[in-house]
Amino acid sequence: MSKTSDLLVAASACLGFFAVALGAFGAHGLEGKISAEAQGWWETATLYGLVHAAAALAIGLNAATRWTRRGGWALVTGSALFAATLYAMALGAPRWFGAITPIGGVIMLAGWALLVASAFRSTD
Repeated sequence: MSKTSDLLVAASACLGFFAVALGAFGAHGLEGKISAEAQGWWETATLYGLVHAAAALAIGLNAATRWTRRGGWALVTGSALFAATLYAMALGAPRWFGAITPIGGVIMLAGWALLVASAFRSTD
């Protein structure tokens, strides 16, 4: 594997680790302490973090092309930003903080689009 693939594996593993840890904390440590809306934000953040961590990990482990690695990095970056803003709002950050959340979503979409484009590229 290349150094960039190794870094992508490490970043996606960290994302997955934090998604599991924060998901467990939300399910057990925050039970009954946050509103139903905030619990929904927490669960969404955890789901997106886990799904995108797994996808980025698969990309990194398969010594992907430069374009697929870029897609993997976008998945990690976008889901981290997306989840972080939702976790913050669930813990009491101002509602306007949610205006940042779609930026993470757009970066995730860009990651998936890069993966689609990389499938049609004949060369790296």
